[in-house]
Amino acid sequence: MARLTEHLTFLYGAAAAERWAPVFTERIENFARAHPELARRPRALATSPAEAWLITYGDQITREDEAPLATLARFLDRWLAPAFSGVHLLPIYPYSSDDGFSVIDYRAVDPRLGGWDHVRALAERYALMLDAVINHASQESAWFQGFLRCEEPYRRYFLVPPEDWDLSRVVRPRTTPLLTEFQTACGPKRVWTTFSADQVDLNYREPEVLLEVLELLLFYAAHGARRLRLDAVGFVWKEPGTTCLNLPQTHEVVRLFRTALDAAAPEVALVTETNVPHAENVAYFGSGEDEAQLVYNFALPPLVLHAFARGDARALARWAAELELPGPKAAFLNFLASHDGIGLRPVEGILPPEEVAFLVERTLAHGGEVSYRDTPAGPAPYELNTTWYDALNPPGTPEALGVRRLLASHAIMLALAGLPAVYVHALFGTPNWRKGYEQSGEKRKLNRRKFREAEVEAWLTDPGSRPRRILDGLKARLTLRAGHPAFHPAAPQRVLDLGAGVFAVERGAEGERALVAVNVTGQPQPLVLETEGWRDARTGAPAGRARVLEPYADLWLTRDEA
Repeated sequence: MARLTEHLTFLYGAAAAERWAPVFTERIENFARAHPELARRPRALATSPAEAWLITYGDQITREDEAPLATLARFLDRWLAPAFSGVHLLPIYPYSSDDGFSVIDYRAVDPRLGGWDHVRALAERYALMLDAVINHASQESAWFQGFLRCEEPYRRYFLVPPEDWDLSRVVRPRTTPLLTEFQTACGPKRVWTTFSADQVDLNYREPEVLLEVLELLLFYAAHGARRLRLDAVGFVWKEPGTTCLNLPQTHEVVRLFRTALDAAAPEVALVTETNVPHAENVAYFGSGEDEAQLVYNFALPPLVLHAFARGDARALARWAAELELPGPKAAFLNFLASHDGIGLRPVEGILPPEEVAFLVERTLAHGGEVSYRDTPAGPAPYELNTTWYDALNPPGTPEALGVRRLLASHAIMLALAGLPAVYVHALFGTPNWRKGYEQSGEKRKLNRRKFREAEVEAWLTDPGSRPRRILDGLKARLTLRAGHPAFHPAAPQRVLDLGAGVFAVERGAEGERALVAVNVTGQPQPLVLETEGWRDARTGAPAGRARVLEPYADLWLTRDEA
């Protein structure tokens, strides 16, 4: 495979590429022969307006004497299908910290969740996204234990930078030490630990590590994954004297993964998770054909939050008006809430520092927390740790108003070009879990509470409960989206100027168009639209030219031309 040789030459040089390219090629071809059904599927990002994702932990909902993945499947079947067609399972592997993101065994399902049979059963009914936590591994992993014993090949699996490496420009996502000293059979080693001492960075400067990770991705594809989320992928390659973030070699690693999957499992799409400034983030699309098919739209959550916090959508609208895709086989993964916090780096250069400071102060006033990272100028805010409901709503907000704000914010996300993903806690309107934070000292616990099936059933069987009203509202909007081709993830979009208090976007092209307008304020907003031929998507009635958009209301119009 000529392209594999090109990737390996870029990363390791011609001599190493000559040695390793046949090995990589053999592993990929063996996989394709073992899984011909995957190799025959089309090389495309097959999406439609009906594709929508739930982001959840495998043990988000539990009951006694049942594997949590089976409980989750029943919840999906009963309450979410068919509005949600896909499920993103956050790490399902045995782990030692960070709620799954410090992986002990990449090829096993945590027995506390179930087994691979439960994963495959989910994959038979829903599109499945699995996490590939490929920047680092747990201290307790067999790989790192082999490193501590100085065993081959594991003694080279983790990065121990030479003493003369210039690390002065390294970009940090945390305030924890970059290097952690471990006692090994070969003596003390200072090992690279980007995120924590229990999350030890893999050494991609060794071809064996890259091959090992590639085989993991193929393994996940064989077990039903149709999307692979490359966690923290921007950090995987390190070079002295650089930022060690989003380096050219990192992009080449993603290209190599894309080449291999296009050959062996072309239906499987890569999803890059890079919580960095917007221009760096979208660079992971590459040409639109050679890197990730999907990129997390990280600037969207803080900009939507800012619009509702200020009652002013202009910053959001300016940014959205400039969004571009490199081609029809690429799409944004749009989201507002996730298992992590609301990242602030993505709005560097989009929101001025004083507006970022405003979001920080507001989050603290709403009962949230803020995580920081080290910079040359000192600690800087990195992410807001809060549930989406509490981020939007001040303490004491009447519940009906809080639900309206949450649904209006999601209407913006659902209207934009891309694939929508809803985190389970936004689905329920969960408040900040202060008890979990206070018990653990981990700020992200505010947004990671787990539930018993009985309490979820009690919420959702009560039509007046907050979770049920939110779920019904989201499903209704997902149905509107799914019902019109103008909301195809790659369909054109045009942001409209309807005043500071309204975010409005027109989707589609001549013949099939849709328009969504959202009031981001607590005041009625007068609208004047050129609406000849347009109909209200909810009622089917002709749309009037002048109307008033009530506080936190969203208007959905469609137009089908012969």
